[in-house]
Formats: sequence, structure tokens, C-alpha cells
Amino acid sequence: MKFEYIREINYYETDRMGVVHHSNYIRFLEEARSKWMKQLGIPMEELEKMGFTIPTLEVNCQYKNHVTSGDIISIKPIVTEYNGVRMKVSYSVIDTKTDKEVIKAWTKHCFTNNELKPINMKKTNTKIHQIFENLLISK
Repeated sequence: MKFEYIREINYYETDRMGVVHHSNYIRFLEEARSKWMKQLGIPMEELEKMGFTIPTLEVNCQYKNHVTSGDIISIKPIVTEYNGVRMKVSYSVIDTKTDKEVIKAWTKHCFTNNELKPINMKKTNTKIHQIFENLLISK
């Protein structure tokens, strides 16, 4: 399932130079991933009620082009690695006005129970496992 999160940049997210402060891009990725999960029918709040969390283990972000207040970006997350325990999500982040890549980024996650102990979704919840397995683009 393809997903696109459209987001307008707010003035308060910019720095003194008028461009988005680099730390905000991590928030944008999290917003996109959360909205995507909701669209997939597994919002983060529901996962937590079921006893699961998906903590972020690693973030990689390479800044390519800047955006400023009022600009609109498109964020498209895709699962590029998944084995039931860990997952890597890569992101296409594009300035919709210029069609330029804003950042090249990925995040790595693991699946845990509420005590933050790693779990294997293949064994723990086959429905959720199947959702992520179907999203994996490098099959």
C-alpha cells in the first residue's frame, strides 16, 4: 500500500536563517510513520493497548535541500527491511514546489512488548506480521 503524508512547514519550525531546523525532520518522519500506521489499521495507540511498542533504534538523515515556512513537503515511507523482530523504514521526502529531494532518510525499529522485551511478530501476532510482510518492497 502506497502512502503519502503531505505537510506544510510552520514558521516556528525554522531557524534564524529561515530554513527548517534540522531536528524537525526527525519529527516529520515520526508524524508520517504514525499517520501511515493509522491508515494501515494499526495506530500506535491500538498497538500499545494490545501490548506492543515499536521503538526507534536508529535514525539516519542526510540533508539535501532546504525548505522554509509555507513550503509543502511530501513524505512517503516504505518498509525496506523486515524480519518479524526488526524493521527498517526508508523515506522519500520531496519539496512539492520544486520536486527536489529534501532529505534522504531511514529509521530502524524493533517490536517489543510493554516491558520493552523484543518479540517476534511472526509468532506473536500474525495479522500485524502479515501487514508488515506485505509492505516489504525488497521481497
